[in-house]
Amino acid sequence: MTDLQPVRRALLSVSDKTGLVEFARALSAQNIDLVSTGGTAAALRDAGLAVTDVADLTGFPEMMDGRVKTLHPVVHGGLLARRDEADHVASMEAHGIGAIDLLVVNLYPFEATVAAGADYATAIENIDIGGPAMIRAAAKNHGFVNVVVDVEDYASVLEELDGNDGQTSYAFRQKLALTAYARTGAYDASVSTWMASELNETSPRRRVFAGTKAQGLRYGENPHQEAAFYTDGSAVAGVATATQHQGKELSYNNINDTDAAFRLVSEFAPEDGPVVAIIKHANPCGVARGSSFADAYQRAFDCDRTSAFGGIIALNGTLDAETAQAMTGILTEVVIAPDATDEARAVFAAKKNLRLLTTGGLPDPKAARLAARQVSGGWLLQDDDVGRIGAEDLKVVTKLAPTESQIADMLFAWRVAKHVKSNAIIYARDLGTVGIGAGQMSRVDSSTIAALKAKRMADDLGLDTLLAEGSVVASDAFFPFPDGLLAAAEAGAKAVIQPGGSMRDDAVIDTANQAGLAMVFTGMRHFRH
Repeated sequence: MTDLQPVRRALLSVSDKTGLVEFARALSAQNIDLVSTGGTAAALRDAGLAVTDVADLTGFPEMMDGRVKTLHPVVHGGLLARRDEADHVASMEAHGIGAIDLLVVNLYPFEATVAAGADYATAIENIDIGGPAMIRAAAKNHGFVNVVVDVEDYASVLEELDGNDGQTSYAFRQKLALTAYARTGAYDASVSTWMASELNETSPRRRVFAGTKAQGLRYGENPHQEAAFYTDGSAVAGVATATQHQGKELSYNNINDTDAAFRLVSEFAPEDGPVVAIIKHANPCGVARGSSFADAYQRAFDCDRTSAFGGIIALNGTLDAETAQAMTGILTEVVIAPDATDEARAVFAAKKNLRLLTTGGLPDPKAARLAARQVSGGWLLQDDDVGRIGAEDLKVVTKLAPTESQIADMLFAWRVAKHVKSNAIIYARDLGTVGIGAGQMSRVDSSTIAALKAKRMADDLGLDTLLAEGSVVASDAFFPFPDGLLAAAEAGAKAVIQPGGSMRDDAVIDTANQAGLAMVFTGMRHFRH
């Protein structure tokens, strides 16, 4: 095998015909013979290009509704034959097999078909067989054959041919083969994932994950770590599908924190009213519902002004100019919302480093999806935490029952708690957080930190009373001892929402009664590690 290999014949068979005619015309101008199938051949002929049908090569017509057309030795022999092996060349001559030097295939749109809600039979018919078989054959024989699976590679192929007098280099063919194998792997992954869902197999024997590179990142969490951002091809509203209107490229940490912020505000539908969340290091430092987005932002900001500096802000509705103006008062990395008014965008235009993302909607917080985490030697998989409780699910366990307004605050704090790293303690009042303790090794420490933050903000705001006075407190998991509950009571909390289920529940309930607290159990916890 020599490094440079000539391209004399190309086989094109594509579902996505974007750029096809222009690409084929450029190939033809380099005296490359075109071979094609079905609709692709028709499109090339309509453009006035000379093309040979695969059926004319194989001597067999397309059959079985197109299921069988390229699965033939003439095709696969032309792709797999080594040009430097005498036996291979002799077999080609003996059986009339011509070499195929360039394969251009993009597969039946299975992913798009499933995303559109197709029924089982329709999805099955959109599983490509001949395409993956040809791609894998050509990729294996990349010592001689070029394989193109993405429209984005058309230009680079033409550039390579132009720069090498109609030939391609081994390194170039290697890169094409890498992309090709990743594409067939991703395709099979989408089919197997869909089938697992259809068969209600929550833990199939084998799991495959695939993604498409959306962005190379400057670095990962730290400058010495390489990183990139891959999307899964779904149309879920969020950072992966958002439109970025301004600002420099998102970093690894920006993407992670922006996703955390947007998923939190998505817990609140637009009809719940304006909700704003401010995130720092994947934890909320302030969340509030308000009479307007400007009001909600100010209340979220006043929960922890120090931590909000350099944070990520998410809204559950359209960003307006008044709110945008308020946000420009401090350094903010990213703002994400379903939409933004022209006036709001104009306000942000003066902040060139601030990234504004719009998503066109909110993801469904109840939609089931997988959460994956890599560990040494494997993966941990689980259903995403879509658990929810309503007022009807609360069990009052103390002598004192919570008031209607306390219940509303409890349910608000509980939704926020799901998005705070364990151990999580959230003080809330009037549908806004006033203190958040996150990620501590003991629950009492989280209670104390949340109370200290509430006291600090009260001092900063010049208030005579603690922000946590009269608040409710939410705990993502049960209080194992009364000490965490006592810390909350000392901070001024008057009502408690927690899962319950500890062996010491009775002692915790007695403590709540002695402290004059109302307490409810949810029967559900929200650990977030």
